[in-house]
Amino acid sequence: MDAERRPPHPLSDQTLALLAGGYAWLPQRMRESGEPVATTRLMGKPVLAVRGPDAVRFFYDERNVRRHGAIPGPVQATLFGHGAVHTLDGTAHRARKTLFLPLLQADRVAGVVEQVAAAWDEAVAEWSRRPEAVLFDEAAVVLTRGVYRWAGVPLPDADAEAVARDLVAMVDGFATPGPRHWRARRARRRQEDRLARLVRDVRAGRTPAEPGSMLERVATHREASGEPLSPGLAAVELLNVVRPTVAVSWFVAFAAHALHRRPDVRDRLREGDPVYATAFAHEVRRFYPFAPFLGGLAARDLSWRGRSVPEGGMVLLDVYGQNHDPALWGDPYAFRPQRFVEHPAARDELIPQGGGDPRTGHRCPGEGVVLGLLETLAVRLARLEYEVAEQDLRIPLRRIPTRPRSGFVITGVRAPEPHADRTAAAAGAGGSRR
Repeated sequence: MDAERRPPHPLSDQTLALLAGGYAWLPQRMRESGEPVATTRLMGKPVLAVRGPDAVRFFYDERNVRRHGAIPGPVQATLFGHGAVHTLDGTAHRARKTLFLPLLQADRVAGVVEQVAAAWDEAVAEWSRRPEAVLFDEAAVVLTRGVYRWAGVPLPDADAEAVARDLVAMVDGFATPGPRHWRARRARRRQEDRLARLVRDVRAGRTPAEPGSMLERVATHREASGEPLSPGLAAVELLNVVRPTVAVSWFVAFAAHALHRRPDVRDRLREGDPVYATAFAHEVRRFYPFAPFLGGLAARDLSWRGRSVPEGGMVLLDVYGQNHDPALWGDPYAFRPQRFVEHPAARDELIPQGGGDPRTGHRCPGEGVVLGLLETLAVRLARLEYEVAEQDLRIPLRRIPTRPRSGFVITGVRAPEPHADRTAAAAGAGGSRR
């Protein structure tokens, strides 16, 4: 057959290319297309990938994109849990999401921040007695202790490190085959079993739940059908409160990396200005890679900027690409918190934890908690005296989720004066209320 008369070759499947390319894979597809939209194939499915504030609104419109059936089984078995709120649409999603609405309340955000800040202060005193500490690992334990106290979930102090390792493993293994993935599955099973037993004990009256706590809310929640959550599903949703909070350990390590590279930013952050602390937290979440993209399924035949995908095909929102889009940020590969002092973060521009309305849509309702924690811990970190050991601080973009290879090792820790810690906590909690 003459070359000019051959039918167009079908789009080749890019699953292996994604695994090899990591965060750079989707932005590269868009560069090849010459605009912020691309079509390809993943896992045998046609894919429409989009980017930009208008694309965010397109992606979060349930008439266009649905979540039910969209999350691959391996991701449910590690990151979110089977039957989680992330997999629901419509009335079922809105009813389940009421569980998480306290995460949007300023006083609840301040409560999480207060508990984590107290756990941080306890830990710093202990780090100062050690020759070195791996900040990523230590932050995970601090965050675990703090969020479990806030959620009203009993956690013996001796179990905190093991639970923190499991929660980190669930995040670390969601996007990769091999040992990290299977470690994540085992970790989820352990923690789901543990929390399901706790829910059964609360319902049977064997373990009290503090009124208004997340434990009490999950144990008594009713679905749109009027039915309570099964103990297993209640455990899944409890984990969907504590696991994302512990994932802030990634941002703590990134914050330390930024402060090490930019001493001028460290000096300004030490001052405790809540506006600058918020700007710094936004810039860490924008600049450093966490989620490469978000996905759903086309609810009908869709078209965006001349590219199309059939009903049931995949729709991807290019999170990493949008957070580094020069059309939105200007000099996007420069770490510059001042950009968010000059131009406050717009809802559908900055999307490290999704876009849209967190009260009714699929944007993470815990984003305010992440901001409050990062504001507070970043100021505390900037005020902490320590040395940065010789180590591998590279952040590989092929690894999802990535982090500094060394975990960020600090030595010679000296605890700050107590009054400085109180100021840092106030700065962070205040910033999260704006």
